[in-house]
Amino acid sequence: MSEENTAGSKQIMRIKLESYDNALLDQSLSKIIEAVRRSGAIVSGPVFLPRKTRRYTVNRSVHADKKSREQFEIVKHVRLIDIVNSTLKTTDALSSVDLPSDVKVNFTLKTI
Repeated sequence: MSEENTAGSKQIMRIKLESYDNALLDQSLSKIIEAVRRSGAIVSGPVFLPRKTRRYTVNRSVHADKKSREQFEIVKHVRLIDIVNSTLKTTDALSSVDLPSDVKVNFTLKTI
């Protein structure tokens, strides 16, 4: 890359968190935000994305009572954070954050 291209461009790290447990997701979110702010980067968010609800209807018995059914649903909660001016110190702080296994984390880098 040329000098002009790197000097005028900004790098944004986008973190997307997904979980089925809302409270666990918010705890993980606060840990990440605290670690990023300690490293000196700017945090934009969190943005609460719409919940994704999956509904299932199952017959209660196989052969009798076709009209008797049970309904289940699974709700996935999603949060989004943007980190502006991330440095090596920021990535080290993010790697040291201990997150539960129920929270799915997705990192993407964008250059603007």
